[in-house]
Amino acid sequence: MILFPAVDIKDGQCVRLKQGLADQVTVFSDDPTAMARHWVDLGSDWLHVIDLDGAFSGKPVNEALIRAICTGQGMEKTPSVQLGGGIRDVDTAKSYVDAGVTRLIIGTMALEAPDTFAELCRELPGRIGVSLDAVDGKLKTRGWVEDSGLTATEVLPRLEDAGAAFIIYTDISRDGMHSGVNLDAMTALVEASSVPVLAAGGVSTLSDLETLYPLHAKGLQGVITGRAIYEGTLNFTEALDWLRDKN
Repeated sequence: MILFPAVDIKDGQCVRLKQGLADQVTVFSDDPTAMARHWVDLGSDWLHVIDLDGAFSGKPVNEALIRAICTGQGMEKTPSVQLGGGIRDVDTAKSYVDAGVTRLIIGTMALEAPDTFAELCRELPGRIGVSLDAVDGKLKTRGWVEDSGLTATEVLPRLEDAGAAFIIYTDISRDGMHSGVNLDAMTALVEASSVPVLAAGGVSTLSDLETLYPLHAKGLQGVITGRAIYEGTLNFTEALDWLRDKN
């Protein structure tokens, strides 16, 4: 199982939001590239990078920073990067792949433009995942600010049929809140999905990782963590070592 450190970029800084709210920002670094290098130097093979400005505006904003991260600028090894935020057309997706992004995370497009999403999956097979972000079970779109009226299990079959390679599920109410994981929701999604699933939102301690780990056998590919590793409630090196012992 993979532990993905989150590098969220807003206004050129590495930040974390609480519950996805643009006005609930904590800045952890004014150099996202250096922050990415920090996690890679500690042993991470993957980075979970989000262009928050892009997510809110609907178009790429931080391409230069993302390109620097993808090329491993100043790093001993080049990380694999999964990227989301502001990817709402095929040309944007292809430009990011050309920049070195390993795989892409689609949110709004997957729910609001299914034909475009299916085209994207055909153009970039195996590289396209979907972020399903929910409050009280209902999915949000457009940077978590608009209601879709749908649940994850309702949209999952269509996304799989279109060619989604993986699913990320975020419980927004727990995101950045140190409130623990929503095990029931994660279990239901993993059991319903025929593609790998990643958990996000609420992973704040090693015990949360231990709680989720049994789902690995059912298709949980990894866990994304942000605020917890920045504030130290989850020791990143300790968590990596624990997972490596398990794997």
